[in-house]
Amino acid sequence: MATAKVTSLFALVSCLMLFAVSAQAQEAPVEVYWEDLVPPGFNELAPPAVQHNGEMSQIQPDAPVVDTYDGKRVKIPGFVVPLEGTAELTTEFLLVPFFGACIHVPPPPSNQIVYVKFEEGIAIDNIYDAIWVTGELSTEGWKGDIASVGYRLKGEAVEGF
Repeated sequence: MATAKVTSLFALVSCLMLFAVSAQAQEAPVEVYWEDLVPPGFNELAPPAVQHNGEMSQIQPDAPVVDTYDGKRVKIPGFVVPLEGTAELTTEFLLVPFFGACIHVPPPPSNQIVYVKFEEGIAIDNIYDAIWVTGELSTEGWKGDIASVGYRLKGEAVEGF
């Protein structure tokens, strides 16, 4: 009889611990803003004058990153620069702090760009609108034809700003 009570108590405690871990995993993401991704004392150089010959060199492709949010579930606002997907679903994009970055003006420093990947793809209604992107942030960089990037985000959700 005592063994049955101990077993039942152990099962109850195990269930409660599993529930607590599950609830913790689904906690609200940390809101991160662009200034949070820049190390203290980092000197962001002024962008060069706009060239009208099609050249748009990134001025700081190896800018230092902040480790504070590495491996954390975050929510960050920004604008989309599409990279991969279909007309309906975007699977990869760059998240940038202002509209036109990497398209109409030279890319910002690498610590001001996040490479976002959605395994299944996500509908982006209007790339001209700011959005919030939620997912796990990493300080593992990414390099593409457009720019060098300081952060990656494994996308979970997108919502309007």
